[in-house]
Amino acid sequence: MIQLQTMKTTLLSPELLRQLDAWWRAANYLSVGQIYLFDNPLLRKPLRLAHLKPRLVGHWGTTPGLNFIYAHLNRVIKQHDLNAITITGPGHGGPGLVANAYLEGTYSEVYPDIAQDAAGMQRLFKQFSFPGGIPSHVAPEIPGSIHEGGELGYSLSHAFGAAFDNPGLLVACVVGDGEAETGPLATSWHSNKFLNPVHDGAVLPILHLNGHKIAGPTVLARIPHDEFRRG
Repeated sequence: MIQLQTMKTTLLSPELLRQLDAWWRAANYLSVGQIYLFDNPLLRKPLRLAHLKPRLVGHWGTTPGLNFIYAHLNRVIKQHDLNAITITGPGHGGPGLVANAYLEGTYSEVYPDIAQDAAGMQRLFKQFSFPGGIPSHVAPEIPGSIHEGGELGYSLSHAFGAAFDNPGLLVACVVGDGEAETGPLATSWHSNKFLNPVHDGAVLPILHLNGHKIAGPTVLARIPHDEFRRG
C-alpha cells in the first residue's frame, strides 16, 4: 500500500502580502518609467509627448513577471536564510532588475547621483537604453550583476554551471518562453542528469510563460494549457 504524504503550507500574513504587493507595484512603476519616461518621473505634471522617450527599448511584457519572481524570491531567501542566486534569461528584462536594485537601495549606494528622490528617479529613467546611459539588458554595471546579457538561450546552462561543486547553493533560473525556443536552452534541460545531490547545489528552473516575444507570440504560448501541463 502506498501512503501519500500531504505537504503542509502556511498562508502569508495579510501584512506580508500587502508589503509584497506594494513592492511589486513600485518595481513595476519604476520599470515603466525606465522604458517610457524622459522627464516628469512622478507624473506631477500632466503627461505630454515631450516627457516620453523618442525611442522605446525594453520588454514590458516580461517585466512584471520578473518583478513578481524577484519579490517572492527575496521573501523566501530571508525567511529561510538561503544561499541563493538568481539568473534571468528573458531578453530586454533589464528594467525590472534595475528597478529592484534601485528599490533595495544598492543602486544609489553605488551611484549616489541616482538618489532615491525625484531627481534621482529622473536620472534613472533617462539613462535606461539612452546614449551615455545603461543598456536595455542587465549589464555588469548594474549592482549585483556578474554577467553580460544580450544572447538568449544560455540561462539554464549557466545555472547548472553555478550549481556544480557548490553544495547548498540554490540557483533560481528564470527562463523566458521566447528563450525556451532556442537550441541551447532546449539542450540545457538535460543538464539535471549531471547534478550530484551530494556535491552540487540545486537548480530551480522557472519558466516565465508571459506569452509574447517583443514582436509576437511564442510557440509555448500557442499550446493549450492542458497539453502544456502534461508536457
